[in-house]
Order: sequence, then structure tokens, then C-alpha cells
Amino acid sequence: MNVEQLMTKDVRTCRPEESLNEAARIMWEMDVGCVPVIAPDETGRVIGIVTDRDICMAAYTQGRPLFEIPVSDAMSKGLVACRPDETIAHAAERMRERHVRRLAVIDEAEQLLGLISLTDIAREAAQERRKKTRAVSDADVGKTLAAICEPRLPASLA
Repeated sequence: MNVEQLMTKDVRTCRPEESLNEAARIMWEMDVGCVPVIAPDETGRVIGIVTDRDICMAAYTQGRPLFEIPVSDAMSKGLVACRPDETIAHAAERMRERHVRRLAVIDEAEQLLGLISLTDIAREAAQERRKKTRAVSDADVGKTLAAICEPRLPASLA
């Protein structure tokens, strides 16, 4: 099974100059935990992701209302992504390596095609167990979750 078969395709995006209030509104309306951020130019490339945790931490550390804080102040700067034709196991491995729960699925031009999450992979693993097929094992899902949850030192302390 590949990423394209499992990814969520109906994904809303935001731009770096928009407010965190707008990103939070999208998350609330779509019942999701992240919003991909696309370049402010005409390319529409995915340049990062902002998560619900990013929004909370920005509000706490900056002490300002969300409508005053631009997405660019809180979003991840390094995009962690995969391609639609990659295997689910490869996507899980990338999540483990980069300590992320979600990957943007992009094409060669870095255009957003969808998102795949650890939850998507875990659900598929549970269904596969019933069907006796194995694109990803329970152990792989467990290892990925353990790696993502492993505490990391802030860059200033590393």
C-alpha cells in the first residue's frame, strides 16, 4: 500500500502572513490538528506546517492574542514531507526519524496533494490485522509512536 491510497486529500491551507487565529479557526472547522502553510507567492509551494501545539506555545510564550501573531512566527520552518507513491512503511519511518505525527504529501513541484498522519497508519494497521495483510505492522506503529514521543532537548540545551 502506498501513501496516496491512505492520505487525506481534502486539506485546507493557510499562508505565513495570516494570523494564528485564522489557522486555529481552520483546525476547529475541519477537526484537524495541523494546517499546511503555503508560500505567499504564486508558486503555492508548501513551506511548513502549523500545529495546534505550535499555536498554544506561541500564545503562551508571546503573551499576545492569536489575531496579532502571524502564522510565520509559530509554524515549522523545515517541511517534512513524502511523495504519494512512497510506501506506508517508508512514511512511518520518516515520522520516526523526524519526530512528527503528520507528513505533507507533495508532488515534484512541492504542491500539496494531501496529508498522512500516524493515526491514518495506525487505523490501516488495525484493519490489516483483520484482513491478514501487512503493509505496516503493529510493531512499526508502536516504534513510530515511541520515537515521536521521545523527549528532545531544546536546541539551546543540546
